[in-house]
Amino acid sequence: MSKLHSGAKTMEYLDRYMEGVEKRNPGEPEFVQAVYEVASTIFPYIADKPQYHEMQILERMAEPERIISFRVPWTDDEGNIRTNRGWRVQFNSAIGPYKGGIRFHPSVNQSILKFLGFEQTFKNSLTGLPMGGGKGGANFNPKGKSNNEVMRFCQSFVTELYRHIGEDTDVPAGDIGVGGREIGYMFGQYKRITNRFVGVLTGKGLEFGGSKMRTEATGYGTIFFLNNMLNHTSEDLDGKKVIISGSGNVATHAAEKVLQLGGKPLTLSDSGGFIHCSDGFTQEQIDWIKVLKGQKRGRISETADEFKNVEFHDGKRPWGVEADYATPCATQNEISGSDAEIMLKNGIKAVAEGANMPSEQAAVDLFQEAKILFGPAKAVNAGGVGVSGLEMSQNSARIAWEDDHLRSLLKNMMKNIHDSCVRYGTEDDGHVNYLAGSNIAGFVKVADAMLAYGHV
Repeated sequence: MSKLHSGAKTMEYLDRYMEGVEKRNPGEPEFVQAVYEVASTIFPYIADKPQYHEMQILERMAEPERIISFRVPWTDDEGNIRTNRGWRVQFNSAIGPYKGGIRFHPSVNQSILKFLGFEQTFKNSLTGLPMGGGKGGANFNPKGKSNNEVMRFCQSFVTELYRHIGEDTDVPAGDIGVGGREIGYMFGQYKRITNRFVGVLTGKGLEFGGSKMRTEATGYGTIFFLNNMLNHTSEDLDGKKVIISGSGNVATHAAEKVLQLGGKPLTLSDSGGFIHCSDGFTQEQIDWIKVLKGQKRGRISETADEFKNVEFHDGKRPWGVEADYATPCATQNEISGSDAEIMLKNGIKAVAEGANMPSEQAAVDLFQEAKILFGPAKAVNAGGVGVSGLEMSQNSARIAWEDDHLRSLLKNMMKNIHDSCVRYGTEDDGHVNYLAGSNIAGFVKVADAMLAYGHV
């Protein structure tokens, strides 16, 4: 158990540090928010550890090692030349090659990718696997595009990106807007250009080096972590109601695992609104939604047309629905401070962040003040990148593990992450501050590696 130090001097150092971060990163609120969330828990921990101050570890951690920005020209089905912007943020390679997803979405910008790469550094550290942190993407919207348009964009994107990645350098994966289809197009182009068949991307199809359990990993891992938090307080999911946002792989597999563990998943959502089933979704309904969102690329509102016991709430988020636990699995900053107030008023006892930084700082502060079980994203959703790391291992060894073996490895990984959070985050009154615990546990491994390297 670690005693978390505090004091006026520590806050002075934190304020000075954040002033520098804001000055060096103007117009990047998402990144500044992510750095503050980590630094506010790390500074008290390192208050009596001068080696981290002397070597400017936190200052160096807040600077990506490399940012690559490039244009992505492509041709639409009408023959028009279109141009988007692509990035790869190679944030930290202290404990292994850069590892993190590629996101295709109109909202993508350098600030968002820097925040994701920064978070990824700590998340990857928590898995226990030798992976550094990185993130990439483009301000390209795959929605409404034909398969050929998506293919041409992916091929153009990789035509630049390929020179910056490699199985021992930087191994991207999927993220929002980048699924199996997009990974296939990108891997095919990489193989075509380099004439090499290596594990340079994860999330690949099983036919060409992908790993079983990868699709399920983030959602299942989210619920494994939630269940670990509950078990630590002698609770479980059996008979409990869970509100979930999102309707992609993470959300649907989180709902599936809740159901398997005896709970009731009540909600799912997309950008148009959310659906609510007061009795809890059945496996049949979850499977139908998987096809709707993953294959047909339809809208979540269509579920209410298909099933009579499902209600659609246009333009709203699910946080006002009464439940026991919540797992935000959509996107960043989807829970506001006012949402958090409603959730706490409705008796939410645990929040497990399946998405990356889904809670605004005001919401995090309220959850922490209320001392509910709050599992931060870097710990809760680490199962996805964990299985991606296992895919890298399988590719390197030219082997393929079976579902049962991978499920066991994932479950054990999430238990180890939980236990690390408990080790570093247990407070004097016995309450586990999972936010502090995850930040400190992820920090220590990366920081000690950086110390060993000197000022590189």
